[in-house]
Amino acid sequence: MLRLSKKLLFAIEAVVDIAYHAGPGPVRSGDISRRQGIPRRYLEQVLQQLVHRGVLAGQRGPRGGYRLARERRRITVGEIVRIVREVEGASDPVEEANGSQVAVKIVRPIWLSMQQEMMGRLDDLTIEELCTRARASNIESEAAQVPDFSI
Repeated sequence: MLRLSKKLLFAIEAVVDIAYHAGPGPVRSGDISRRQGIPRRYLEQVLQQLVHRGVLAGQRGPRGGYRLARERRRITVGEIVRIVREVEGASDPVEEANGSQVAVKIVRPIWLSMQQEMMGRLDDLTIEELCTRARASNIESEAAQVPDFSI
């Protein structure tokens, strides 16, 4: 079942934060935690899972942090949802074979159809589009505040 868990919400927020606030260097998890109000212990777990699945790239060290592993337009919310759902490992009662005839033949197909429709919409929604929405909502990017002295 597609439900919005805290871990899923944190994962989407973290990826958008990294994309939106990225400057010349990686984005530190402490900065993401501060901006989004995500507890750091949850955030680090989510970020590592996204690194292992190729959505983010991590950089260790005192100037370390996270950056997108691909272009913003090539990462979808649907991909993030699938990663977190897999990691959470919760079973989906809609996919269970046993149950009444009404459940198996009538009610569950409705939910499956709705889930497929929602996942289709989330697969069409890119991180680039969410960053565009953030700009349109006048959310200030901290990357704009950091001067870039590279030549």
